[in-house]
Amino acid sequence: MALSRRRNDHQAAGAWPGYVDVLSTLLMVIVFVLAVFILVQFFLANAISGRDKAIDALRSELAGLVDQLALEKSNNAQLRVDLTNLQATLSSANAERDQLAAVLAESQARADESEKRLAEQQQIVVDLQGKLVSSSGQLEQERRLTAEARSQVDLLNRQLMALREQMAQIERILKESEDKDKANQAQISDLGKRLNAALARKVDELVNYRSEFFGRLRQALGNRRDIQIVGDRFVFQSEVLFDSASAELKPEGREQIAKLAKTLIEISSKIPTDLPWVLRVDGHTDKLPINTPQFPSNWELSSARAISVVKFLASQGVPVERLAATGFGEFQPLDAREDQIAYRRNRRIELKLTER
Repeated sequence: MALSRRRNDHQAAGAWPGYVDVLSTLLMVIVFVLAVFILVQFFLANAISGRDKAIDALRSELAGLVDQLALEKSNNAQLRVDLTNLQATLSSANAERDQLAAVLAESQARADESEKRLAEQQQIVVDLQGKLVSSSGQLEQERRLTAEARSQVDLLNRQLMALREQMAQIERILKESEDKDKANQAQISDLGKRLNAALARKVDELVNYRSEFFGRLRQALGNRRDIQIVGDRFVFQSEVLFDSASAELKPEGREQIAKLAKTLIEISSKIPTDLPWVLRVDGHTDKLPINTPQFPSNWELSSARAISVVKFLASQGVPVERLAATGFGEFQPLDAREDQIAYRRNRRIELKLTER
């Protein structure tokens, strides 16, 4: 009996270390599975937090884009009011369009990054599924974790679809902005054509009045050899108006300029007030140098003679805002020869009815 009890005690003592080894091994497996589960949860939480931040940033940028589009609509309304503002706003719209394209490219890059991260998450889920399948004791926990991971993947897919829809909307808005820019460019081109046509009409009107003015001026002054019409200018030889080296009108010159003023006043009453015309009086001299206290050079002499004619025309009733005096000295001769005939031709006063 005692021998049998000792044998049983010996067998129990030998079986106990085996149980301890089995329990230790099971405990290590459970700890390893828990560690893997905690690590996976940590990575998933970080990935989801980063995704939420990226989505919030994209939403903020999209709100900024909506504000920019509202500002562009306001600028387009202002474009219809003023041509100058139209050009300025068009430049601003182009800059905004470039900025919008840059934001779109950045959004596309972020979407690509999101897809890359999603692929990484899916790979993590696949790896996690393989590891959890190998742990048969945690099957139920594995199923819950897999369902949660799939839910996160579905959420990320829906968010990615929403982001793609927003990007498509931005592309449509950008296309509409480009269409508006093209329409504005067409309006500017049409306004330029109208402006050129209006200027051409004004030039034609001025040419007609200039022809009438020169025709009537020729009748008033008679056919004199020292007074000529050259192109679109009426030319007085200086000897008709001034003494040598003088800028004071002679009595004969005053008489001729008075006739000119009378004709100009009659013609100017017929010219429309919105036509910006002016009678330019140009003084020219010969190339012989002059150096007196009053006229140090031919520039001063030619300018003084032109001013004398302008002042006399103003005294005869010609509006001063329609008169201009210019001195060219000897630098624009009619005759380049160096003889007395050439010098006499180059000493002259030219009258030109032109645009201001």
